[in-house]
Order: sequence, then C-alpha cells, then structure tokens
Amino acid sequence: MVCKNITCFGEAEQYLYDMPRFTSKHSIKETREFLKEIGNPDLSFKIIHVAGTNGKGSTCAYLDSVLRTAGIKTGLFTSPHLVDICERIKIDGKDISHDEFYSAFMDIYNRIDHEAIAGGENAYHPTFFEYLFFMAMIIFKNAGIEWCILETGLGGLLDATNSVVTKEVAVITKIGLDHTEYLGDTKALIAVQKAGIIKEGKPVVYLDAEEESSNAIASEAKRIGAGRLIPVNEKNVKLLQKLPEKVAFSLMDGYYKYVSLCLDTIAEYQVQNASLAVKTIEAVGLSERVSEQCLCDGLYKCHWAGRMEEILPDVFVDGAHNPDGIEAFIKTVADDGISRKRRLIFGVVSDKDYTEMIRELSDSKLFESITIAPINSYRSADAGSIADGFVKAGALNVRAANSAKQALETMLFEKYSNSAEDTFRLYIAGSLYLVGEIKSILPFIKPEVNRHD
Repeated sequence: MVCKNITCFGEAEQYLYDMPRFTSKHSIKETREFLKEIGNPDLSFKIIHVAGTNGKGSTCAYLDSVLRTAGIKTGLFTSPHLVDICERIKIDGKDISHDEFYSAFMDIYNRIDHEAIAGGENAYHPTFFEYLFFMAMIIFKNAGIEWCILETGLGGLLDATNSVVTKEVAVITKIGLDHTEYLGDTKALIAVQKAGIIKEGKPVVYLDAEEESSNAIASEAKRIGAGRLIPVNEKNVKLLQKLPEKVAFSLMDGYYKYVSLCLDTIAEYQVQNASLAVKTIEAVGLSERVSEQCLCDGLYKCHWAGRMEEILPDVFVDGAHNPDGIEAFIKTVADDGISRKRRLIFGVVSDKDYTEMIRELSDSKLFESITIAPINSYRSADAGSIADGFVKAGALNVRAANSAKQALETMLFEKYSNSAEDTFRLYIAGSLYLVGEIKSILPFIKPEVNRHD
C-alpha cells in the first residue's frame, strides 16, 4: 500500500479497512520477526492464550472480569468488534481510546517500509488482524498490565497471536466445524490446528465435550510435551438451577474444591466457558490471589456483548454463527421458560454453513415467524435465497427484509403494537456482524412504537 499522511484516528481506521482482509497471512516466523522488531512487547506481561471454535471470546471475558475483580491489571485482545474497532483492545475492562489507537497505529505504520512496498519489493506489511495484534501488544506494554488474555483469530497453530515468545497456559474451548476450508473438515483436524497454541511444559485447559476433538488435543499436547492436562467436563461441572435470566452451577476444582457459582445470563452454554476460566486461574497459579468471593463476583458481573445479550426488554441478540453455535442457541431458547411466542431475525455471511443452520432452526419449531435480514457487507448471504432455504426446510411465516434496520423496525413495531398478552420475545442471531449492525443502528430506530415494557 502507498504511504499516506495519516493524521487522526479516522484515517488510521480507514487505512486498516482498506487493506485486504482475507488474503493469505504471513508465516509465524515472519510475524515473530516483526514482533521482535517492535521490541517484543509481549515479554512485558504474562499471557493466557485462548483458542477454539465457539466460546473463546466469552471465556476471555470471564477470565478478564475475575482477574480485574481480584485487583489484577489486565489487557484483553479479542475479535471481531461489534460497533467500534477499539472494542478489540481493552485495558482493565475498558476499550482503549481513539487517541491510544492512533498512537499505536502510527508506531507500527512508521516501521513499515512503504517505499519498498510501493516499488514492488517483498517488504513486510502486516495484514488487518496482524496489525491490530501488534498494536495491542504495544498498548499493553505501555499500560503496564500484568496479565494479557489473548484470543486467537483463525485457528491457532498459524494464527498471528501464536507468534508470542511464551505463554503461561493454552486454553481450548468448544471445537466445531467452522472455517473448514482453512482448518480441515473434521473436528479432529480442527482440534489439531487449535492445539497449535500449546507450548512445551505449559498447562493445557480444554473443554472435554467430544471424544474426537478431546483425543486430538490430548495427542497434540503429548507430542509437544505440554505440562498438566486439565479437562473440563461433566465430571467436574454440574448445572444446579436455571433461574429467570440467571444460571447457577457448581464446579469441582483442585483449589476451590466444590464451589457454587452464578452467571447473569440466560445462556446455559456460558457455564462451559466460565468453568474453563476458573480452571485456567488455577492452572496459572493465581488461585491464592483470586479469592472465592472474587471468583463469584467476577463471573456474575461479566457481561460479554452480543452473546445472548438483552438489548431491549425481551429482545435478545446472540452471535451464534455456525451449526454448533446455533445448536447451543436453540437449547438456550428452548429453555427460556417463557409462555409467549417467539420470533427470529436471522442473517448470515455467505461463507458459513448456513444450510445446516437453517435446518437446525427450522427443525426446532421454536419461532412463529422468521425474518431474514441482509448484512451490510459484501460477505452477506442473499436474503431471498436464505428465506427460500427456510421455506424448503419446512419453516412457516418466513419473509426477507431489505435491510437489518427494516427488519428490526418492523419487528419492534409489531412487538410493541400488540397488547402485553399477545406480544412475543424477539431473538436475533446468525452472525456477529449482524449483531454488531443491530447494535449500531439501535439508537436510530424510529421511536414511534408504543412500548408497554
């Protein structure tokens, strides 16, 4: 890319968006060399590295919340963002400022040999994700954090985040079939890629939910020479009670023994992610600094945007974006305990296995109507084609909207125009990009609806 005079946050953000985002990434060796060139900022703090198909962002958020509750200064790097790109980099639970973003952007920008690139030479230029990762490392070092919670982007073994020199633990969440064109077409193959973040001599915490993926993770850990293997499964996690908008569970842990915990969410699937977080805290030796009360408080007050999040009274968004995610979403909806009808707004990007997602949602028979919303992205699947897919799968009352905004306005008008007895609960799912778009347009939705909440 040609060198530009970038003078503010907006120009820096646009520069990143103008970069090709889905081209082949650099090798880990190249990424590590550039990380070394910027001073190996990753050596300034301890790292918890998290990979997986579903739940890794939530696991990171639970870890961050618990550590902060215990007074430990943290940095959190996740993706994607929903509304503001600064969401991807947090210090002590707060998004970095636009000024901090711009400063770190320029630190990287000024190290790139733009002249050589413009001349056709093979000089290093980070990809979109690599650029943000390098920025996060610089920002965390400058902020003086103690612990970094680092979420992989795609995969694990070849992910840019795996270029860090060392880490204290590798955490692997639920494995599912996603990005199969890059990671493999079986859960075992995908698990091997995710297990690429494992380091010799370091513990591994992983969700032990399916034999195929668990065996692959254990085999890779043995091959690499990892430290202690710490599975999280039904033997040490027990659901206690599903309350309105809360989930209570117990966890057997080496340090805390049996501990009763509660999550402020209707999503039962978050029990797995919270349990992974607790086991990780033990694995890295932080149990003595994190009291049981801090553990309970940190988990309960954690709210991870876009994951079964109530954005308006009785309106929930969820980032489920692949068949396994939709399966967990359906289970949560089926157990929501309401007697009212439900409706769904669904949108998906074209490179996902939306045929299976459509089948799961149609077979669930949970929704009296389904509205298909196109996503404001070149990756969006065609709303009409998706609607046809639902009809062919046996779903009733399916319609396609012209935009996510139109879909939301229509649903809210219909929801709040009904009497309190005849109204419905609205769910929105299918893509984190759809969730982000919904959250960004929410303040601009026409206010003429007569709400009776």
